[in-house]
Amino acid sequence: MEAGGLEWLLVPMHQLVSWGAAGAMVFGGVVPYIPQYRDIRRTQNAEGFSTYVCLVLLVANILRILFWFGRRFESPLLWQSIIMIITMLLMLKLCTEVRVSNELNIKRRSFAAADSKDEEIKAPPKRSYLDFDLNYFWHWSKFTDYVQCVLTFTCVTGYITYLWLDSSLFVETLGFLAVFTEAMLGIPQLYRNYQNRSTEGMSVKMVLMWTSGDTFKTVYFILNQAPFQFSICGLLQVFVDIAILLQVYLYSYYPQKPVSHTVHPASTKAL
Repeated sequence: MEAGGLEWLLVPMHQLVSWGAAGAMVFGGVVPYIPQYRDIRRTQNAEGFSTYVCLVLLVANILRILFWFGRRFESPLLWQSIIMIITMLLMLKLCTEVRVSNELNIKRRSFAAADSKDEEIKAPPKRSYLDFDLNYFWHWSKFTDYVQCVLTFTCVTGYITYLWLDSSLFVETLGFLAVFTEAMLGIPQLYRNYQNRSTEGMSVKMVLMWTSGDTFKTVYFILNQAPFQFSICGLLQVFVDIAILLQVYLYSYYPQKPVSHTVHPASTKAL
């Protein structure tokens, strides 16, 4: 009788824990960006945040959603990708608005070629198609250019996935690319800190949340026997997070002379 009563108590508790873990997986990934978003909005300065983080997460989560069509994994992981894509677009929108408002150079940089009606460009544009100048890739002046780029990438990769969906090798490779790209999430921020020889402007809270969230996520993947690609992704992310935290310690207690940057008179340093 005691065993039956105990089981009656444990079953709903186990269900609550499962729901809580699933909810943490869906929304936990966006929590680290809340303090960063608020800091950028408050200071009107996006200098310390690399928008390449948004690029990495957008690519990774789009590929993960496509991977789901070939190999169905848990729905919380799918919803996590959808929520993360929305969050990264919001971060991009804010960073673009802040950066453009602080720039002295009003010349527009775009993903799609500007038309002759663009008031910022008096002369007819020399570019006829897309601006693939690597110096300005992902440094465009309008949020709509980022949306166009993301939609183009989604359509191209979606079409390729549709053609090769029956190939298990392609599907597994797609899953690996998705999680490997996500595992490189912290690399842009790591490199940016190294370039600046400082972590000033970066939200340490965000990195601490990255670390705790990635650790939880990795344990979740292992316990729920998610595809092995997810576990590899989690472990790599934890290692990168630890490397960024080491930068915080080193640059705080052992300040280094900043690398001299040539300041362009017409614009601030690009994100």
